[in-house]
Amino acid sequence: MYEYAIAWEWLAFAARWFHVITAIAWIGSSFYFIALDLGLVKRPHLPPGAYGEEWQVHGGGFYHIQKYLVAPAQMPEHLTWFKYESYFTWLSGFLMLCIVYYGGADLFLIDRHVLDINAPVAILISLASLAVGWIVYDLLCKSPLGKNTWGLMVVLYAVIVFMGWGYTQLFTGRAAFLHLGAFTATIMSANVFMIIIPNQKIVVADLIAGRTPDAKYGAIAKQRSLHNNYLTLPVIFFMLSNHYPLAFGTAYNWVIAALVFLMGVTIRHWFNTTHARKGRPTWTWIVTLILFILIMWLSTAPKVLTGEKEAQAVAPAFQQFAGDPHFPAVKQLVGTRCSMCHAAEPVYEGLARPPNNVILETDAEIAAHAREIYIQAGRSHAMPPGNVTDITPDERKLLVAWFESAVEGKQE
Repeated sequence: MYEYAIAWEWLAFAARWFHVITAIAWIGSSFYFIALDLGLVKRPHLPPGAYGEEWQVHGGGFYHIQKYLVAPAQMPEHLTWFKYESYFTWLSGFLMLCIVYYGGADLFLIDRHVLDINAPVAILISLASLAVGWIVYDLLCKSPLGKNTWGLMVVLYAVIVFMGWGYTQLFTGRAAFLHLGAFTATIMSANVFMIIIPNQKIVVADLIAGRTPDAKYGAIAKQRSLHNNYLTLPVIFFMLSNHYPLAFGTAYNWVIAALVFLMGVTIRHWFNTTHARKGRPTWTWIVTLILFILIMWLSTAPKVLTGEKEAQAVAPAFQQFAGDPHFPAVKQLVGTRCSMCHAAEPVYEGLARPPNNVILETDAEIAAHAREIYIQAGRSHAMPPGNVTDITPDERKLLVAWFESAVEGKQE
């Protein structure tokens, strides 16, 4: 069992590293080509069929790049296709989903206080949501609404917000954010695999056969590429969100997710406008900052929204967290709800060592991790994963009262 746990941990690490490498390649090429496309300049000396050109300097050399909306009059001998970055990013991400969330469904995927289901049902729901998401998105793009690019994007945003809310009603907060990222990334990668690359291949085949390519294939691919452009940054956020419990583990996590997508739009608008040489809209950063501050505010489950009364915490003169009056009850709580994993020898099945090497057995160890306990299990529901030890809302309030009482005592 010990060797199995170690091997599984290294497999998860290898999949994560592979995912990061391929994601960097995909996102990097996406950023580059969007910037290149927007920066193209039309000049009178361009060859027939050329839309624009760009001169760039990098690594001590100069590059002269020309773009053809359909294709050049004569096909070059070699074409470089940018597609495998997208494919392997999705495949490696799905591998991680299988290893971490499907393999550890009871710990990371399912929260029976949210929805009491077993692991096979949860996995089927997960898989179905990714497939249905692409089908709905593709049908919307091919519907009459698809002719209105910005109207379509508003509807797609509403779909994404609904999915964000829906995932929080099915899975743990951590899994909900991960799935929202996977849902979006599936749409992006399927755009490349199902639409963009096939359309480009049709154009190439027509040219080789001596036929004039239909410009509609390029227009369709361009629309899907625009969607991918604005979805890139939110996907990065959701892929990293499992490290930030105040984002995924709080009462308004789905609202936070919705605001993250808006931040992605404002940031990308700045880059797109700048690369197109249409100015530098600094207002986008002001809006982004406002949205981020709102997210920070929402992450603390504000009392004005929940109606929850403030905890009546006693704030004695601070010496150490273990000296706070709440500590005896906190110590008992941690021993009941946390130490099955966070012990020198964890008793939770499948754990060979305490997560992140955090041990919470002695007074000193609990006090040393007071801030992490406060954020992970008090202010958010990140811990215990899937609430497998059934920590109650009142027990979370106790952890909040303990930490804030000790901090207030220190300030005095």
